[in-house]
Amino acid sequence: GCVDAAPAMSLQTAMPAGISSGAPRRATTTMMGNKGAGGPFAPLVVVTRNIVGEKDFNKLRGKAISLHSQVIKDFGKLLGVDNKQVQGVIRLAKKNGEKLGFLA
Repeated sequence: GCVDAAPAMSLQTAMPAGISSGAPRRATTTMMGNKGAGGPFAPLVVVTRNIVGEKDFNKLRGKAISLHSQVIKDFGKLLGVDNKQVQGVIRLAKKNGEKLGFLA
């Protein structure tokens, strides 16, 4: 059979410098303010903060976070989970709170 002797060109060598391949690029966005500003509970959090006032709201939220962390610690202790894993669960709870909008 006949074999094509032409060398294969890579995408980089086939595209002149400065020409895009047409692949979409993601715009990098920087979130200002609180990380949880977009979750499903964010509107409720914002309304509550506006009604109660920021200072009292932050105290209340701090108490709620502290209680939740203590529940996680107590549950981990009950199950015999080591402290490093418990701290990982607390970090995960914080990330989930951000995603859900509790930290808006």
